[in-house]
Formats: sequence, C-alpha cells, structure tokens
Amino acid sequence: MATPILTVVSWVLALFVSAFGLLSLGRGTWHLWRQISAGHSEPGRFAHFGRRVRSLVTTVLTHREFRSRPWVRAAHWLVMVSFVLLFLTLVSAYAHLRDQLWQLPLIGRFPLWEWMVEALAWAGSAAMVLLMVVRARAGYGSVEEAALSASGKGEGGTAGSFTSPRGGRADAPASRFLGSTKWQALFVEWVVLLVCVCVVLLRGLDHALTASLLAHEDAATWWHFPLTGWIGTLLGPSGLALSVTTLANAIVVLSLFKICVSMVWMMVVGAQTSMGIAWHRFTAFLNLLTRRSPDGRKSLGPAAPMLVEGRIVTSPEVFDDLPEDAVLGAGSTADLSWKDRLDLYSCTECGRCQELCPAWNTRKPLSPKLLIMSMRDHVESASRLEITQREVTDGEVPGGLDHLEEIESEGRMLLEKGAEPSPHSFDLVQALSAAGATGETGVAPVAGPLVPDVVSEEVLWDCTMCGACVDQCPVDIEHIDHILDLRRHRVLMEAAFPRELGRAFRGMESKANPYNQPARKRMDWAKGLDFDVPVVGVDVESADQVDYLFWVGCAGAFDDKAKATSAAVAELLHTAGVSFAVLGSGESCTGDPARRAGNEPLFQMLAAQAISALEEARAQRIVVSCAHCFNTIAGEYPELNGHFEVVHHTQLLNRLVREGKLRPVAAPEEQRRTVTYHDACYLGRHNRVYEPPRELVSALPGVDLVEMPRNHERAMCCGAGGAHAWFEETRGIRIADARMVEAAQTGADVVATACPFCSQMLGSATGSSAGFASTAASEEGGAAGGASVRMPEVRDVAVMLLESVRRGQGGPSEADKGGAPADR
Repeated sequence: MATPILTVVSWVLALFVSAFGLLSLGRGTWHLWRQISAGHSEPGRFAHFGRRVRSLVTTVLTHREFRSRPWVRAAHWLVMVSFVLLFLTLVSAYAHLRDQLWQLPLIGRFPLWEWMVEALAWAGSAAMVLLMVVRARAGYGSVEEAALSASGKGEGGTAGSFTSPRGGRADAPASRFLGSTKWQALFVEWVVLLVCVCVVLLRGLDHALTASLLAHEDAATWWHFPLTGWIGTLLGPSGLALSVTTLANAIVVLSLFKICVSMVWMMVVGAQTSMGIAWHRFTAFLNLLTRRSPDGRKSLGPAAPMLVEGRIVTSPEVFDDLPEDAVLGAGSTADLSWKDRLDLYSCTECGRCQELCPAWNTRKPLSPKLLIMSMRDHVESASRLEITQREVTDGEVPGGLDHLEEIESEGRMLLEKGAEPSPHSFDLVQALSAAGATGETGVAPVAGPLVPDVVSEEVLWDCTMCGACVDQCPVDIEHIDHILDLRRHRVLMEAAFPRELGRAFRGMESKANPYNQPARKRMDWAKGLDFDVPVVGVDVESADQVDYLFWVGCAGAFDDKAKATSAAVAELLHTAGVSFAVLGSGESCTGDPARRAGNEPLFQMLAAQAISALEEARAQRIVVSCAHCFNTIAGEYPELNGHFEVVHHTQLLNRLVREGKLRPVAAPEEQRRTVTYHDACYLGRHNRVYEPPRELVSALPGVDLVEMPRNHERAMCCGAGGAHAWFEETRGIRIADARMVEAAQTGADVVATACPFCSQMLGSATGSSAGFASTAASEEGGAAGGASVRMPEVRDVAVMLLESVRRGQGGPSEADKGGAPADR
C-alpha cells in the first residue's frame, strides 16, 4: 500500500537510529550499573524481600508518596502507566513500516486492548500538558533568588507585608525548580507528549485506512476506535477521502517519526547518565525497593546506623576494634555505599524537598535538591575523569607519554574524550554558585573531599534534620542520611564542627548532658511541687512498681522554660492518680544531640549508659516530654537492644482527659484565647504523632484552635533539630523568627508546643530577622511604622492543660493571677 521507496528508506533510517539508540542506552545502563555497584556494601537492604516487593507495588500503584498535589499525582500516574503500556505501540510502529494494517498477535483487535491504548494515549497527552503547565507556572527561579542564600540577614519590613523569604506565600514559597536542569525537563516532557500524540494520530489513520478498504470495513467501528474514530472519519471516505496510498504513506512517516523520537530519547539518556528526570523511570523502582524500612515507611525517625567498611556500628566496643586507618563517615565518593549512589541517581529534580526546606526558605545555602544533584554530578564527573585518564595513559598520547602532564594541566584530555570539564549543568552551577552552596573554589570536577570541594561547610551545618525533604521525596531519597554521614566524617576524622558544639560535646562526655550541669541539679524542677516525686532506687525499688517512669530529659531538668513543663506533667499525673517515678541523678542524655551532630561514638556511649540505667530500673512504660528523647528511646534504642514502651506526654495526657481523669475548666470569657499548634518535627513528621496534641488543645474550654498554613507533615521546623539548639544561626533569617511570624499572621494569642526545644527556640524568637515588628514594640517606639500584629506567647500543651485543670480544683491558675509558668 505504501510507496515502496518510502518503505525501504524508512526501514533503513529506523534501523540506523535504533542501532544508535539501543547502543547508547545499553552503554548508559552499563555505566550506571558500574557507578552504583562501585559503592561499598550496605547490609539489610534486601532483607524481608517479600514485604519490600508488596510495599513497592503498593507505592507505585497508589503513588502515595506524591503529597499535597492530587492533580499532579494523577497526572504523573497516567504518564507512568502510559510509558509502560504504550511501549507495545513502538513494536507496532516497526511493523507498520512494512505492513500498515499489521496488528499485535492475539490482542491487536481485542476491543479491551484498543480502548486501553486510546484512553492512555489521550490521558497521557492531557496529563503531560498539565505537568508542563505546572512547571511553566512555577518557573525556574532566578540567580537573584538563589543569591538570597548568600545575602545575609533580611532586608526588614513589617508583619503586614511579610511573605516567604523567597517571595512566595507561606504555603507556596518560590519555585521548586530553581537549579533543576531546564533543557532535560523540557526534552523528556516533549518526548512523552509527542509519543502519545503519535499514538492517537496513528490510531486515527488506522481507522481511515481500514474504512477505505472494503475487506476491512467492518473493523472500522467505534467498538474498535472509541476515541479516535472521529479522526478516521475526518480523513477517510466520509471526510477528506484521502487515497489508500496517501493514508498508508502517512502511517509509515508517522511511525518512523515515533521511532526516531523514541530512539533519540534513548541516545540522549544513554549519553546523560546523570539525567535523573529520565533515569528515575528505572532507578526509582530499585530505590523504593531497597529503602530502610521493608514496610515502606519513610527513612524518618531513627537515624541511619553508622557503617564502617560495610559493617554496622552498634556499640562503643565496635569502635575500639576498628583498624587505625578506618574511614568514618563519608569524606569522598569512595566512602559512599551503593545505596548512597543509587539515591543520587534517582533524583528527579522535582524540588519538593527544596520547597519545604526550612533552611532554604530562610535564606540559607542549603537546598536538599541541590545537595543531591551536586553530589550526583560530582560522582559522575570524577568517574569520567578516572576513565579518561586510564584511556589516555594506556592508549596513544600525542607527543608521547612525556607530554601527558601537560595535556592534563591544560584540560585538553577531558575535551578530547568528550567529557565535560564542568560536572554540573548551567542551571545547577548558577544556583549553586549564587547560593554559596559550593566550596571556595567552586564545584570540583575531580575526586576529592566532598566537604568543602562539593558541599560547603555552610550547607552541611544549616540542616536541622527536620525530615521535610525525606517526607516529600516521591522516590524516597534519604537526604538526612547523606548529611549525617558527611557530618560524621567532618567531626570524627577532621574535628571540624561549629565551635559552640565543643561545649555541648564536653558536657555530654563529662557530665552526661549538653548543658554541662552537675547531675545533682536534675531534680531542681520538682522543688516547687507540693508533693514528693518518687525517685527509683531511693523512694521506690524499681520502676515496675509504678505505672510510668517519667523520663524528664536534659532540657526538662536544666532549661527554665522546660522545667515548668516537667512540673506540669508531674502535677497532672499526680492529679489523675497515675503513679510514676523518675531516675533523678541517674538519668543521662539520650545522645540525640551527639548523633545528629555526627559524633557517633559519643552517642553510642550515652545510649549504652541510658539503656543500662533503664534496664537496671526495670522500666516497662516510659513517658517523655521531649520529642527528641521520644524519638531516640522509642526509635533508636531498639537497634541497640534497648526495647521499651514509650509514650509522649501529649498522648498520655490526652488519654487521661478522654477518660475523665483530668477535667479542664474554662477561663472567664474575657480570657478566651486563640491557639495555634506547632508540630514538633521529631514528634510529628518523624513519628507521625499529629492528632493527640491537637485533640488535647481542642479539649481545653475557652480555646479556639487555628492552623498555620504549614501544618502536619508540611509543618515548618522551629530550628532546633540537627543539634542546632547548641549553636547559633549566622546566616539569613532565623528559622524560629520565620515560624513565629507565620503563627502571628493566624491571629493566635498562643503558640502551643509539645517539645522543650520548640518552646525554647520559638520562645526566644522576636521576628526581627524576618522584618517583623510586634504591636508592643511599635507602641514603645521600638519600630517605626510598626505592625498591627502581636507576637504570640509560647506555651507547652501540658502547661496550658494544668492551668485549666487547676480552675476546676477551686484555685486560680497562674494565668488568672496574671502570670504563666511558661510565658515568653
């Protein structure tokens, strides 16, 4: 039917581009395999394989990792399914070059298959257009926007005019695509769109050709062409009445075009192995399969255990047995595991992590996306240079081997062998340089120290480990684990860390707490109570004689605001008739600050000490008021054989209120307050405890609960995590200031907290670094043109509940008397 010469030429071209495309994709796949498998071993990543497969299938089919964007989630699902199922139409395209009426065996004229193909082609086209519109509307940011990270403090402003530090609303800050490689995204989007459109048009031409041939006229019905029959009608005998030869030639040309588009995609992707937006179609499945939890939970909560030469370090004794030349943490690409490398190559550059990162959104250099991209491109560049050097050394060098150093110094070696002298795309290197996210000499194209040659010191220590990046990542990249390994290397191998951390380290080493306070002061918080707090080993023989062991924590024992929370929890438990005891001077730091700062041996020492104390006390059920202690005891100690039942104080107090053992009473109507709840990262995002604190606040009479724009899993950090409570923020806007401005804009009188470090950080926030001036400051003349919004008070939920319960006992609460145990 088609012109013979066209058929021959089309076959030749199709075979030619197919050979190059398949060769390029095969080469890229082999290179990617070598790159990933070059990493050291990481045990346990394939354990419980059946559960992992079930979790992978569920994740892929439901797209549950796509959060907060239902339309994008649906569109991506359609594109993914189209990419897989429409592959068979590529097989048909080759056959159509010879026989324009060819159909797949068995299913070719099966109506269900035909309906599926047409539905997916149309839906895939529409979905890709939607994704292109979403990307276009979001934009790609600008160099000026990235430069905010290196610009220091904010410019100021008023509360009424405050928006996100990067120019967007509080719930939609700036472009998440800043730094993403623009041409790669456009290339992939247009390839998918063109393939889907080709399928639609080929189906329409198939209908027209079938209808034009009397022998096949009965197949040209809506039953076989439900969504493209109108195209065939337009082109066929009832419409433009194109000849059979013309229709057949059109099918050949369009099939060849579809083949060329697909093969060009393979050529480009094969040559660009760092092109995550394309390769994630393959690597994401393996990355999801091998994530830390076999059940598919995000890599949040417990920190990743430390690996040394593929061996998990679980006790101080293991450190003692390590060889002297052992490398701790990740100092170079040679120290990355195969899972670390797989993470890097799975990044889609979607920017969901960047969008919610508290550091990036308060004008700091850290962007989780840019961090992963820079490490990925460095791994790629360093490996290409090694391959190039080996090829040139072993091969023929112009001028002889004596000229090899001269060639290397001039950079000609890379260019002659086709490797780029810069490891990054123009879009990425612009963002990295402008944000100050690279070392002093820029990004290193050759193997060397990751910090500071690839990742700057500022980026490394700006992370609060809030988990927003991990929670939002659709392919489950473990950003926190990468940063933690970099910190471990800097702290343990090079003794390089923020100066203020030195005092906290010394305090934990010598006095088992980062406050550097003597153990005898651990019970000072209980001195104002009108009842005795039992101490295990003094007042009770063991903790199994009481309902709960109350783990007070270092902040609860030594921080003034947190002491009030500890006293409130104790009084509420006493009032509810719940028996409890404490360890007193036998309590020690859980080790969380040490671990998150990268000092793993110190964490192991403190953890062993705490587990020993808890086991000796025969603790069965533990209640904690610190989100970080909760995360460590409940999530990290089991890995060290410390198994305990742990509840957060908001969970226990909420249950006691529901059971009627605590009865909150309303304040006078004139004292009615609006409260907004701040989600503690290590309680909410890391451990999924969102509702008990909210239910507890809602149960307080005379309280109206309102939500900040960023709440639950999208909540913003207070700025204390990742050991940040122990050293100052020196760049950009204080995270606590930005969060308190967001709280102030809700009109709330009080910010309720459920973690002593949140209370500490938010309680010390003034909003000044975010350009906020409260009403009080304006009235005192402290801020010209002041705002009409007052900075809210910060109180722990337990303190608020105690005030309300005291009213029911016949006595005035602290608030009724004009004060509050945890006022700002």
